[in-house]
Amino acid sequence: MISFLIALAVLVTGYFTYGRLTEKIFGPDDRKTPAVAINDGVDCVPIKTWKALLIQLLNIAGTGPIFGALMGACFGPVVFLWIVLGSILGGAVHDYMSGMISERNKGASIAELSGIYLGKPVLYIMRVFSILLLLLTGTVFVTSPAALISRLTPAALGNTFWIIVILFYYILATLLPIDKIIGKLYPVFGVILIVMALSIAGGLIFIPQYHIPELTLANLNPEGLPVWPFMFITVACGAISGFHATQSPMMAKCITSEKCGRKVFYGAMMIESVIALIWAAAGVAFYGSTQMLQQALTASGQSGVVYEISKEMLGNAGGILAIVGVVVCPITSGDTAFRSARLILAEWTKLDQKKIGYRLLITLPLLGISAVLTQLDFNILWRYFSWSNQTLAMISLWVATSYILRNNKKRIASLLTAIPATFMSAVSVTYILVANEGFKLSTGIGYPIGISAALALFVIYAVIAVRNRKTLNYQNSK
Repeated sequence: MISFLIALAVLVTGYFTYGRLTEKIFGPDDRKTPAVAINDGVDCVPIKTWKALLIQLLNIAGTGPIFGALMGACFGPVVFLWIVLGSILGGAVHDYMSGMISERNKGASIAELSGIYLGKPVLYIMRVFSILLLLLTGTVFVTSPAALISRLTPAALGNTFWIIVILFYYILATLLPIDKIIGKLYPVFGVILIVMALSIAGGLIFIPQYHIPELTLANLNPEGLPVWPFMFITVACGAISGFHATQSPMMAKCITSEKCGRKVFYGAMMIESVIALIWAAAGVAFYGSTQMLQQALTASGQSGVVYEISKEMLGNAGGILAIVGVVVCPITSGDTAFRSARLILAEWTKLDQKKIGYRLLITLPLLGISAVLTQLDFNILWRYFSWSNQTLAMISLWVATSYILRNNKKRIASLLTAIPATFMSAVSVTYILVANEGFKLSTGIGYPIGISAALALFVIYAVIAVRNRKTLNYQNSK
């Protein structure tokens, strides 16, 4: 319990300390944001800061900080360290930078930003990669809430019925102006999500039968999966997630001042990490051991485990509230996943999104592909989603590093993003080399290659940073 409470305190402290440092390095000013300068009535629409925060939270949350945290808890309390440090030093920095850099480029997508700051070849790679990730994300966030809703409704309706209902909602949310559905419903859903998390946390703290284990670095995974790199892929959304880089540009188009960026982007990630921490603690506390938790996940699936924990811990009324929160999470990320995919394709094709016909032309094929993907096994989708998620996070952090090198006279400031970018490079490369869904290499081969690749990228960054400094000094001397 002490480790859990300390972890919560560190997350709160991180927002006020490391969050301020991140903001200072970026340097927000009084320039007009896209919401004010463009204000097209569809995607660039002014939204109040508190609403933007709740919308950003729901955009990025999904089932990631819940399902991912439960699966990550199978490694034991060591997952607390990754959620806390990964979020403060990596995830929240990643979200803030991707949102604010987008804001300074008229709300451009992470694909476009990659082209601006890493070169044209990366632009084309990232366009394809981002759309694939968003399709996987949207599909994952169709199947998981449908499975959970089907548990609460008559069996005759079935899982397929709820998949169709959710996909129909996604069409509306993807097509309509952002302030029509998202701007009105998300603040309400945000309150439900926060109340749900606080209810579970209250059950953990005040119900005597639940005991949260204290922090240990031991790997307690019952299947023998190594912490490195598997835990860092399994827990994505609660610590750092490239999916967030696809979502942040939406609120980058809607904030009315750069100075509210820390609240919206860094703050939303901190709240999501608190949610992940609570669910990771709930998993091991409720089942008593990582082995029992793993058995429950295998037998009932992630949705079943969430349902069982919520109902048993909080009773019928509290359980329903918690389930509603867990259902809201993926749906409110799935719809914005497709919205982001629409915007990236619109940037690519130059189709004017003020016209409903062009929005339909992009949206309907995307959702049709997703409907086909829902027939695949959820666990397979989740593994590929998780890896592509962290790979996109790696690229987004290198984009931010390039931005800082270009815009901050203190080159050492770029270490803010270069260090987590290097770490995530090692995670992403190592995982795809050793995982079953990757190249299935032995750890004796995969580990050295993955770490060497990350170090090589850091050396390239260091060389570029030194050259930029010399160029700047030369220009100043003239």
